[in-house]
Amino acid sequence: MIKISPSIISSPLANLEATIHALDEGGADSIHFDIEDGTFVPLMGLGTRIIEDARSFTKLPFDVHLMMNNPEWIIPELARIGVNRVCVHYEACPYPRRTLRWIVSHGMQAGLAFNPAAPIPPLRFCLPFLSFVVILTTDPEIGNCSFLPEVLEKLRTARKYEGLDGVEWVVDGGITAESVPLVKAAGADWIVAGRGIFKNGTIKDNIQKIQAQSGDISKEISNA
Repeated sequence: MIKISPSIISSPLANLEATIHALDEGGADSIHFDIEDGTFVPLMGLGTRIIEDARSFTKLPFDVHLMMNNPEWIIPELARIGVNRVCVHYEACPYPRRTLRWIVSHGMQAGLAFNPAAPIPPLRFCLPFLSFVVILTTDPEIGNCSFLPEVLEKLRTARKYEGLDGVEWVVDGGITAESVPLVKAAGADWIVAGRGIFKNGTIKDNIQKIQAQSGDISKEISNA
């Protein structure tokens, strides 16, 4: 079954503790936080303070997506506050292997993220530090950008790269229960979902709807 990482940036933040508890009880596999710099993407949403506050509310893994230029400076702080997984953008790191090694040296799993327009090169040179790859399926411009199913072709292609058997594949952006079958067929291991988790209905109901659509992806991948 595909694992689900709800994106806090789409949640109601007025009562963060209640939201985190609802995600925990609803069956989330981790909790996702975006940190933006207003330069790499024209947005600024969450910061490290909210992640640090949330850490005391749950034992779920924390997954941080750094949508920023020159992300190396913030990595020690993320380790200090208890983050488990960190991804940086390939487009923002002139030496991505060095940045991934820096993340791993602080005791966290390291990933690379790719905007919809960015091609995914062969990534064996990033081993052994690369644990996961995040493929964005919306343009990171505004909070309600549409899901771009065409981007999933990058996932289908990248899954065939040699030497990356242990790398997990994450799809992030505009995903709802209705789009999960497409993501599942493309071979995702993880889904990051925001609006699809926090829209009408309860958090638990929305997580269960996504889980019901995810099922077992092993057959689709082996037949690709």
